Amino acid sequence: MKKTVFLILATLCLMSCHKEQEFMYTVDKFYDLEILRYQVPGFDELTLQQKTLIYYLNEAALQGRDILYDQNGRYNLRIRRTLEALYTRYPYAKDEQFERLEKYLKRVWFANGIHHHYSEDKFLPEFTQDWFVTALADARIPVDSAILPVMFDPDVMPKRMTQQDGVDLVANSAGNYYGEGVTQAQAQAWYEQHKDTSAAPKWIGLNSQLILDETGHIQERVYRVGGLYGPALEKVVFYLEKALPFAETSEQRKVIERMIAFNRTGDLDIFNQYCIAWVNDVNSQVDFVNGFTETYCDPLGITGTWESLVNFKDMQATRRTQIISDNAQWFENHSTTNPKYKKPEVKGVSAKVITAAILAGDCYPATPIGINLPNANWIRKEYGSKSVTIDNIVHAYNEAAKGNGFNEEFMVDANIRRLYNKYGAVCGDLHTDLHECVGHGSGLLMPGVSKDALKEHASTIEETRADLFALYFLGDHKLVELGLLPNDEAYKACYYQQMMNGLMTQLVRIEPGKDIEEAHMRNRQLIAAWVFDHCQNGEMEIIQRKDGRHFLQINDYEGVRRVIGDMLALIQQVTSEGDYDTAKQLVEQYAVKVNPELHQEILARYTKLHLAPYKGFVNPVYTAQMDEKGRIVNVTVDYTEGYIDQHLRYSRDYSNLPDIN
Repeated sequence: MKKTVFLILATLCLMSCHKEQEFMYTVDKFYDLEILRYQVPGFDELTLQQKTLIYYLNEAALQGRDILYDQNGRYNLRIRRTLEALYTRYPYAKDEQFERLEKYLKRVWFANGIHHHYSEDKFLPEFTQDWFVTALADARIPVDSAILPVMFDPDVMPKRMTQQDGVDLVANSAGNYYGEGVTQAQAQAWYEQHKDTSAAPKWIGLNSQLILDETGHIQERVYRVGGLYGPALEKVVFYLEKALPFAETSEQRKVIERMIAFNRTGDLDIFNQYCIAWVNDVNSQVDFVNGFTETYCDPLGITGTWESLVNFKDMQATRRTQIISDNAQWFENHSTTNPKYKKPEVKGVSAKVITAAILAGDCYPATPIGINLPNANWIRKEYGSKSVTIDNIVHAYNEAAKGNGFNEEFMVDANIRRLYNKYGAVCGDLHTDLHECVGHGSGLLMPGVSKDALKEHASTIEETRADLFALYFLGDHKLVELGLLPNDEAYKACYYQQMMNGLMTQLVRIEPGKDIEEAHMRNRQLIAAWVFDHCQNGEMEIIQRKDGRHFLQINDYEGVRRVIGDMLALIQQVTSEGDYDTAKQLVEQYAVKVNPELHQEILARYTKLHLAPYKGFVNPVYTAQMDEKGRIVNVTVDYTEGYIDQHLRYSRDYSNLPDIN
């Protein structure tokens, strides 16, 4: 993947920006989840044209909501609708069972299905199947017997996506990217047979589901108007057409036109045209992503999930990303990688800091803090890429994390905490900027190496490569020269947090006895564990206090940086050469297994803090004010809608797909 979905561990950060007492960031907490609000600063200062464009793009974003539910599991829509019907027509006085129903439904909304959004494991209701069936009957809601084992039997569809070595990744994943009965071998053979080897290749499989026909042969169902997901995509097209007259530039108009045409036809040549137009649209203040983009949820890393993000540029904060993109060639030239794997000419790298206006699909409720697109290597090479850092989302994370006691519990001493409190915010922003803008944009694939060469490990290795690039250059004096860091000490705050997280604290997201399967978590442990293993001169160590608690201690930050540089060279070689065997060995040795004793300790220490390790958001509500001729004369934004009310409204107003299966 060439776009990263870098999910910030908000509970691991304690930033130093001013607390805004008047805005309540936390909306709800349940299980391991915390729901936040985010503000949209600067929206009121936009022109009416820009507000109207955002309004229609937001509507287009929300129309695809049902698509992600179905992609995440073929029974998800039926389950969600049954739960919502029972919730709104509950036949008894609200009691303990109702509270259990509500908690389960809130989890389903957060995960866009019945599997945990991060661990991929199915979560089970706390109410019983017998009670559920009886309650449905009493509420006069038809009992869909097909969903009962899917909801209540832990052995039915237990993983949304598995990356377990040695099993059929397709057959053992509940995600709906492949029809029933399709095997990994069949899918990979079909992709190999249809691979586009031209100079401008189409991303075969990006927008389709593979199924078996009556004769047992693979058939492709394309996502398009009139095809799979057609009713939802028709609504998306309707609102994109509404947005078209309000485009800010001719380049942006071309972007919207190409996306409309792609949704209508499913033609992957048109998708390439859209990607090129999107990269070239650098002058519009408003921007958006809409459609089948990221491939993290497909066990084979081929098919894109539905997602959308509507945003506008933060003109002042974009200065730092512009400095990075202006120096992209310098970063490429000065990386530790072999010269033959470097781009001789870095083209079209643009970067900006944005304010999110709406989150949808796979960006909602949990969202990335940085994006780099497009994913196609040949487009990146010939036309460049665009990177964004989502400033108002980062701000909301940081505000919600203040004073939570995490740093006091897990950072080794007061000096490290002071360093992090002083420089953590600026280093965190720069890490994301470098990761997105020049990390993903760096390096070359050797002639004949396919984007699919690393197979199921591609996402982990790509995120590792971008993170290593960012970490290596965070410690370079060049950033001080460019005015991006205040001094040569600041980078140490990021090094400590990143290594502590990868070695220890991200384990709060893993259940006891489980392996690490999510690509970003594997990336973080892979880096920290490999670097730790190759620090042979005491640069970094784990110390144990008298009370039994373990802490990371870094004794030589420059030494750690040298080892990071060595790893960057190795990972770039693996990527450039398409070395699947080495990628597999690195992931299996360093990124998957968890030390059970350390894990138990970290969980116990974290539990005392009463924190939720995962964060998500409710969206603002936009209202168009019309004149007597039906023209928009203003768009207002409201932040008061609650989590439950928002999801019930979305299910009422944006439920565009039938129960497909």
